[in-house]
Amino acid sequence: MLTTRQLQAIEQLQKECEIHDHVQLKLNWDMLRERNTESFDYFHYDENGELIAFLGLYAFGSTVEVCGMVKPSERRKGHFGRLFHLAMEDVKSNGYKKILLNAPAGSDGAVFFLNKQGAEYAFSEHQMEWRHTPLEDTDDILLRQATEEDFEMSVHLSVTAFGLDEDDARAMENHRFADHADTLMIDVNEETVGKLRVSREEGQAWIYGFSILPEYQGRGIGRKALRQVVKEQSSAGYTVHLEVETRNDHALRLYESVGFEAVHVQNYYKYECK
Repeated sequence: MLTTRQLQAIEQLQKECEIHDHVQLKLNWDMLRERNTESFDYFHYDENGELIAFLGLYAFGSTVEVCGMVKPSERRKGHFGRLFHLAMEDVKSNGYKKILLNAPAGSDGAVFFLNKQGAEYAFSEHQMEWRHTPLEDTDDILLRQATEEDFEMSVHLSVTAFGLDEDDARAMENHRFADHADTLMIDVNEETVGKLRVSREEGQAWIYGFSILPEYQGRGIGRKALRQVVKEQSSAGYTVHLEVETRNDHALRLYESVGFEAVHVQNYYKYECK
């Protein structure tokens, strides 16, 4: 478990890097705060005890995502490279099948490092924010908090809607259902047809894992569910955000139709351990 001091140091370094580079880093704070092991986080401090480099691993089934940062004045000194190679040794020993390196679009330093490692561009992801657009009321769908009885349906949705391997889907849902307070199931006519998660922190509400069963897509259910959750979170005083892959044109159009606009882009690169 990461200590309060470690979390504060990560947050301070993130702010410094984002201000300097004019980017937004994706450090998966919901996962950082729930760490039950330190083996996924790598730190480098200077002689005064200041954190100057950080790298985090984020496991999703058999896939692991990598994101990190270095204090602007300490770059090109090999700090991140050392953390990266330590992390890749742990990735190999844990047997992950797929490695994705994450970097904000427009970060020249990240692109330089990724090219040096031989990583290949895989896809991009929009980080979107809802602009205050009038939304119609919906009364023919139900958003309800998930229970343990929803586990199998949640796995099924991850497999059919996202194309995940079933073992990966079960591993991910096992982690999420340990505390499923932020998971909402979407019901229509007393039948569960979809799900989403809402994470709230520092005045922001983030929507993740939004999915509808394929046989129910194209009926406007997703749009109605999205409108409902946006209205609820906005009325509670939160700004509302979500993420979508740029190659998912259908989802992108859906989110734009409800009033979301892209504000940041994250690029993902495939990496093979040497």
